[in-house]
Amino acid sequence: MKKLLQNRFGFINLVFLIFIIISAITRTMLLLKSINSVDTSVIGLLEIYMVGAVDDLAAISYFVIPFVLYLLFIPKKYFAHEIHKYITYTFTYILLFLLVFYSFSEWFFWNEFGVRFNFIAVDYLIYTTEVIGNIKESYPMGILLSIISILSFLIFALIIKLKYIKNILKDRNDFKSRIKPALFYLFLPFIFFIELDDNFSKISQNNYNNELSKDGLYAIFSAFRHNSLDYDTFYISHDEKSVMDKLKKLLKVKNANNGILRKIKKSGKEKDYNIMMIVVESLSGEYLENLNGGIGFTGYTPKLDNLVKKSMFFDNFYATGTRTIRGMEAITLSLPPTAGRSIVKRPDNHNMFSSGFIFRDKGYDTKFIYGGHGYFDNMNDFFSHNGFSIVDRNNFSDDEDSFHTIWGVCDEDLLAKATKEADKSYKQHKPFMSFIMTTSNHRPYDFPAGKIDLPSHSGRKAAVKYTDFAIGNFLQDVENKPWFKNTIFVIVADHCASSAGKSDLPLHKYQIPLFIYAPDIIKPQRVSKLASQVDIMPTLFSILNWSYDSKFFGQDILDKNFDERAFVGTYQLLGLYKDDCLTYLAPGKKIHKDKLTNLSNIFFSVYKDLEVSKDDEDEIVSYYQGASLLHKERLDRIKK
Repeated sequence: MKKLLQNRFGFINLVFLIFIIISAITRTMLLLKSINSVDTSVIGLLEIYMVGAVDDLAAISYFVIPFVLYLLFIPKKYFAHEIHKYITYTFTYILLFLLVFYSFSEWFFWNEFGVRFNFIAVDYLIYTTEVIGNIKESYPMGILLSIISILSFLIFALIIKLKYIKNILKDRNDFKSRIKPALFYLFLPFIFFIELDDNFSKISQNNYNNELSKDGLYAIFSAFRHNSLDYDTFYISHDEKSVMDKLKKLLKVKNANNGILRKIKKSGKEKDYNIMMIVVESLSGEYLENLNGGIGFTGYTPKLDNLVKKSMFFDNFYATGTRTIRGMEAITLSLPPTAGRSIVKRPDNHNMFSSGFIFRDKGYDTKFIYGGHGYFDNMNDFFSHNGFSIVDRNNFSDDEDSFHTIWGVCDEDLLAKATKEADKSYKQHKPFMSFIMTTSNHRPYDFPAGKIDLPSHSGRKAAVKYTDFAIGNFLQDVENKPWFKNTIFVIVADHCASSAGKSDLPLHKYQIPLFIYAPDIIKPQRVSKLASQVDIMPTLFSILNWSYDSKFFGQDILDKNFDERAFVGTYQLLGLYKDDCLTYLAPGKKIHKDKLTNLSNIFFSVYKDLEVSKDDEDEIVSYYQGASLLHKERLDRIKK
């Protein structure tokens, strides 16, 4: 130890050592947090800590690059100066504070998402106002920062007592002798950049073990690097013509050109029913008694459970992704999840073949209604350029905002605003389509007091029950509206509350409810066909009996020839679920297939590896490579 700290670059070694120790402690705490889900065999634990240590080294090697350059170029006469001594002490404490802060942050991120820092964290770094506001509202930051400060000081005091920094400051090496160690530290991150990829931490079939073997800082760096993944580079690719031919066959496209453009024809009169689509934040299927069989989180959605028997209720329905913008992408564009970031976040997402334009062409007043600031996640830009006008937090008067968090107004206020907007459209004699995005079921889970029998700010279950209360009251309140009998209410989740699981794609964590409620229009029934969010709009257009041009990947669920399947994915994994099997593509041109059993009980799904057949590969590649080709060639737009 003493030898490693003898010269000025001993400071880098000290930083490495501190980081490795703090990271190991963090990894242990996260492991204990999820101990019942982790493979704790001797080999499993060794892999977690050994692979994790390498990932930790990779992370800190990037972090110290500026300090290596500083230590290389600062002359030895200044290195021993009193000012440099205090600069070093100050920097050391700040570094310790940041490392301890990072460790605490990892704990809370894991507690929320069940994974290390990832693509979500990249987005959170961009939208600092909402995220910082959310943190302030969710956690006792004064207490936490005090604890972090004290822990950092105690570690700092130990370093001072052991005279590590004092010994380092005695260095008198000239510039020439400093070049060799500096080059070593500068070359190290380059090696990690070339040799390490996301597959390095794939040590197990258990995804918790894979996540624990990662380093959070390196994971967020990797997520930032790969926020947009080129399909042909990272995934299995086939001949483009054969892919498009297969995709057209899957989507029942008869034309030879224009990508997947086809005409959907209906006989009879078209309907002009209003559509009010309520997209509910994080409404997992497990919260509904009608989906979880009375096991688990029963009793938190009494209004929605009662609505099941009054609605067309889809009980085998899945979200395509794990983020709000994934749900928006799937619902409005009827597209499967894309590799990397959602199309909602991409710069080339204007004039997509959107359901918004179809509604507008039919004479509808289309609005995206959101209780928060729609610049978050690029939502306003996406919706405003794809057939919707915007109603967001900026359009709420003080009287319309009785309660809000950093994410937006409470769901009661949001739905009251949506009601007013519907009234406006009705007075203008225009049918309307409202895409309404809720926020109350989002950390900090804060809502108006006295509304339900659970206190505000007491967790997600209480927030779910408040959202259920708000939707139930809204449906009751609008029954007297003149437009009610001509309106179809669609209630669906954007995604589940959590996507963490032992497998890479824990399918049961993607199951969500879908209601289509219109007591004067639609006969209540239960639909058990396997489907996903991409199928919502084609199904609604069928109920409206519309003929229209389509570039949708989704299909009418109610059609007797509907091909049952569900698209699910993350920002890297692209999955297709059908016939009780989940096939998915992964970076590195990999493909996997799992057999799922006991799925009727969503808490006890079992995954078994299967061999992937040529037909399996052709189908999933045709869907996802086809979607990539269409986007690249701009054939998923209104006009090429």
